Amino acid sequence: MAERVGHDPVYLQRLNVSVSDNGMLVLDSDVNRLSRQLLWLDRGGKQIGSLGDWRTNSSPSLSPDEKRFVAERRDFQTNTWDLWLADVSGANATRFTFDPGSDTFPVWSPDGSRIVWMSTREDGRERLYQKAASGAGQEEPLFNVYGLPSNWSRDGRFIFYSSQSDPKTKRDVWVLPLDGEQKPFPFLQTEAYDGGAQLSPDGHWLAYASGESGKFEVYVQRFPTHGGIRQISMGGGIGPHWRRDGKELFYYANDGKLMALP
Repeated sequence: MAERVGHDPVYLQRLNVSVSDNGMLVLDSDVNRLSRQLLWLDRGGKQIGSLGDWRTNSSPSLSPDEKRFVAERRDFQTNTWDLWLADVSGANATRFTFDPGSDTFPVWSPDGSRIVWMSTREDGRERLYQKAASGAGQEEPLFNVYGLPSNWSRDGRFIFYSSQSDPKTKRDVWVLPLDGEQKPFPFLQTEAYDGGAQLSPDGHWLAYASGESGKFEVYVQRFPTHGGIRQISMGGGIGPHWRRDGKELFYYANDGKLMALP
């Protein structure tokens, strides 16, 4: 019936194929989904560099000094993901995590000294772990926090992550303060999936993606006081990121294009 059928990039055993009740078969003919390249592009979309084949699933994370990046790579022997560090050219890649679970969604501390990520090493639960970016020391749980990290505030005071703590609200945006009592609190709870939170460099606005409207859109609202909600994307959007000076916001549109707006 078909000679070329693609695989799901996360679950290798899952073929990208579906059959309807009337017999119509739909399939993905791209068998190289796992051979993803990380690229450097200019503002016009022109490729100016390549970091090679990383077989990565989520976005790579660039260090604050822009000299290194961290990304996950699949271990085909264990069928799990591990974090690797490399120069911005893609050279000198070194393995950063070694546990038997999957390690994904890496986030740098603002001073570049530590990396936080999500690990499934404990009964498959999505728990946050941390380790010195130098590779020294042990990998340690980040308090008793479970979820997917997305951002560490520029002033070092907050870590943002998404967590499914309530079945009624699916995934919510949570905040872990790193001073005071260090008690996590929910910032955004809707009946839809919410996540990808990114705090603006001045610490006043939180950008995030939410499916509250029936499809994922990018929004911003004030932090930490709430209010002033604005919908940024039109027609669907995910993965917001601020420019370093806070004067521009990037996100992915539904058609896969990278969008930017003041």
